[in-house]
Amino acid sequence: MDSSVAPVTIDNAHRQNPTKLSSQKKPSKGGWKAAFFVISVEMAERFAFYGLAGNLITYLTNNLGEPVITAAKNVNTWVGVSAIFPLLGAFIADSYLGRFKTILASSVIYFLGMVLLSLSVSVIPMHSRKAVFFTALYVLAIGEGGHKPCVQTFAADQFDENNPEEKAAKSSFFNWWYLGIVTGASVAIVVVIYLQDNVSWAAGFGVLSGSLAVALAVFLIGIRKYRKQRPTGSPFTSVAQVLVAAAKKWRVSETHGGRGICYEDDRRGGNHVKGQTMSRNLVRTKQFRFLDKAMIIDDKDTLSKTRDPWRLCSLNQVEEVKLVFRLIPIWLGCLMFSAVITQLHTFFTKQGSTMLRSIGPNFQVPTAALQSLVGLTILIAVPIYDRVFVPIARKITGHPSGITMLQRIGTGLFISILNMVVAGLVETARVNTAAKHGLIDAPKAIVPMSVWWLLPQYVLTGLGDVFTIVGLQELFYDQMPEEMRSIGAAAYISVVGVGSFINTAVISVVQVISLRHGNEWLGDNLNRAKLNYFYWVLAGLSAFNLCAYIWISKGFVYKKVENNDERVGEGKASGMGGYLDVKV
Repeated sequence: MDSSVAPVTIDNAHRQNPTKLSSQKKPSKGGWKAAFFVISVEMAERFAFYGLAGNLITYLTNNLGEPVITAAKNVNTWVGVSAIFPLLGAFIADSYLGRFKTILASSVIYFLGMVLLSLSVSVIPMHSRKAVFFTALYVLAIGEGGHKPCVQTFAADQFDENNPEEKAAKSSFFNWWYLGIVTGASVAIVVVIYLQDNVSWAAGFGVLSGSLAVALAVFLIGIRKYRKQRPTGSPFTSVAQVLVAAAKKWRVSETHGGRGICYEDDRRGGNHVKGQTMSRNLVRTKQFRFLDKAMIIDDKDTLSKTRDPWRLCSLNQVEEVKLVFRLIPIWLGCLMFSAVITQLHTFFTKQGSTMLRSIGPNFQVPTAALQSLVGLTILIAVPIYDRVFVPIARKITGHPSGITMLQRIGTGLFISILNMVVAGLVETARVNTAAKHGLIDAPKAIVPMSVWWLLPQYVLTGLGDVFTIVGLQELFYDQMPEEMRSIGAAAYISVVGVGSFINTAVISVVQVISLRHGNEWLGDNLNRAKLNYFYWVLAGLSAFNLCAYIWISKGFVYKKVENNDERVGEGKASGMGGYLDVKV
């Protein structure tokens, strides 16, 4: 290569082994001692969220007088918006504020929203109560927008990937993180919902407000122990630069029009900010090869004294955009899973309200408290998965995690299909019992069938979460570019939001079609409705979705990282088709 190319060649002056650099001395910040403070904040936030969401449909129907379908749509919309806002929050965190400041600001907003919600059910006059209540709900959604994408990522940032000990700890972090937040959610479902049903809504929401205040104080106590990642500017700028550069050179190839050279400037950089994870070099991959044109040095680049970032991008930059592109089909393939689990807060709760819930002569189980069965399932299943299933699977597959992240997610998708099939069968039995006792036209009557018949669908929901939700958390953290990890967390969270909107759309379509044929499937009278048919429609859509997911996952290529001569990565995914294709 001649001297005219010098302005765009690689600086190899800083080739050092990041593992050796990071392990020279024991870090004073980060690790589990810092992560525990962050986990406590997330537990309180989940405690507040599920203490509200778990029984929200009951408040909307019983206290605000909304029809079941309207209330279900309002719950889905609020859950959806709460899960979409994190995309904006993640952008602000990664581009401007950083994760720590975003968590702090959003926690304050979340606390103020919960205080307003408490006031709306107590001191606000009845004629203004509904408006203030919904205003408070969406203030909470704004707080969720900054909190959700940053807390998990911030906690994971406390483990340095270049330190072997901390990297090993991070491999179990996502399981135990999810275990912690499920604990908070389960306690809320049992304790707070009992207060809402048996004391007052104001008392229930007041407890949630107090828990958020305590969590905020705990988070600030750990301020000196945190590793704080600096904002790197808009991550979307880098993506746009690659797309524009590739478009400008769409006729150029490495052998025709190019000089056979690719720009690799930032792959060997030694500029490392203390306290931050050292960026790693990505291995060139063969997918989305049209993007490779963005890093080809042509005659115009060679003659330029300075690099135009909108015309010439580095190999690392191009590969990071490929990482984002690979995750989009996986994101789409998980939307139906979220549409299924949305039933937990809506129709599962309404089903339970029509069944026998007595324990002893004087105690009735609050309907929404049945959601604690999901948390209990997760509390039991996560340790079994981490301590029993993974070691056994590791011996069979040779994979460090037992199975790949995509296989874990796909297993949860299959469980969601079983969930809807079982829920439909149980609902059929409930309606048949109502008919047998002449209760078809008595929507408020209690059907003489134990609420524990719903246990299988709650357990299956929990098992599905253990596989798919935890798998998505890990995938969207591990496979995203390091400076876009808040965006990655927001992306996996947005699966829940978009899934909620899809569920609302399916409800609307089912209502229109069933009413056109004179047999409303989802009316206020569940004894005359065809909720079982609705569940089976979701099962059919989920089965079709699983087939698409398997096809997508077979072509997925995991991130490949190069440390000098060593390559680290999961290789090409085997999807759901076995383990022999996985390379470590």
